[in-house]
Amino acid sequence: MKPFPISPMRAVPAGVRRPPYVGDMGPEQYDGSHVQSDEIIEAMRVAGRVAADSILVAAAEIRPGVTTDHLDAVAHEFLADHGAYPASLNYRGFPKSICTSVNEVICHGIPDARPLAEGDIVKIDSTAYLGGVHGDNCATFYVGEVAEEARLLAERTREAMYRGIKAVKPGRPLSVIGRVIEAYARRFGYGVVREYT
Repeated sequence: MKPFPISPMRAVPAGVRRPPYVGDMGPEQYDGSHVQSDEIIEAMRVAGRVAADSILVAAAEIRPGVTTDHLDAVAHEFLADHGAYPASLNYRGFPKSICTSVNEVICHGIPDARPLAEGDIVKIDSTAYLGGVHGDNCATFYVGEVAEEARLLAERTREAMYRGIKAVKPGRPLSVIGRVIEAYARRFGYGVVREYT
């Protein structure tokens, strides 16, 4: 894959609340309870909706010739306009507001000057920090018409995700989620990238 130029980090308006780790090497390890109050859960829903909407606004721009840097600019502006900090921006030095993973890029692709081409698949991952919590979403989109193999990969991995979500139950080990996803993926000859699991 040929690297393309990366534009400078975008500025976030001064009035937008930043996560406490911005400018550091990332948040500290948290070993406490992960049970949240009703108020925090509602704040997470709001942040998640803003993140999801930022993806949809950026995705509306997807077509051959558009760069992933442009998608980043659109999502960045949307998040800032909604009072959200784009949590990827400067997280452990990450230079952009969203992640855009095109074709064989597994995850956390950096938006750059690469123009999208007919037949590409692009995953947009956006995390909004709003109200003191994070909302994280991602989705895969097609650039024009895509090969059947790419379409099936996107459909099957989406189904694998839903099966993983369905496997979540109180008291059940989190490792069950991964086992359910991997078992489904293997049906189609897909593998799990161990470096990110």
